[in-house]
Amino acid sequence: MAFKTLYQNEIAPAFAKERGLKNRQAVPRVTKVTLNVGLGQGIREAKYLDAAEQTLRRISGQQPVKTRARISISNFKIRKGMIIGMKVTLRGKRMWDFLEKLVKVALPRVRDFRGLPSTLFDRQGNLSIGFREHTAFPEIRPEEIETIHGVQVTVTTTARRKEDGQQLLKLFGFPFREEPLKSKS
Repeated sequence: MAFKTLYQNEIAPAFAKERGLKNRQAVPRVTKVTLNVGLGQGIREAKYLDAAEQTLRRISGQQPVKTRARISISNFKIRKGMIIGMKVTLRGKRMWDFLEKLVKVALPRVRDFRGLPSTLFDRQGNLSIGFREHTAFPEIRPEEIETIHGVQVTVTTTARRKEDGQQLLKLFGFPFREEPLKSKS
């Protein structure tokens, strides 16, 4: 079952029942997924820039947008207007397809994966996952890789609290780490 129909038919009603919400519009939903690659040390290498662009294009199916520096920072040798990263924003069908691929394929392929900690959420219930290697995604073939770089994935929700966002994504099947209870000593 596609993630969108799963949300509409099972997750939203279950969430509303669990939280005692009478209005269906009050149930949090996923609004967008943002993929980001910071160029870091490869900021001056054209090959690194091309590799990051190709990676984002393959993973998302969209053309990435280059992000530029707004101010100059001499300690990092960055001038205003330099390309410092790339990003892609997914909405609609591509977002739902990517979420399904993330949960069912990419996260299980991460080496030594023991679940996502709850510290990856912000106060509004948005999840940010950092991949050290972009090879976890099925579109990337290891034999074609010249440079390995990280990818930041941010799942933006309409949740107003961290707990609501975490519960919503848990219902989607995101593998969260069971954290031990803290003793009050």
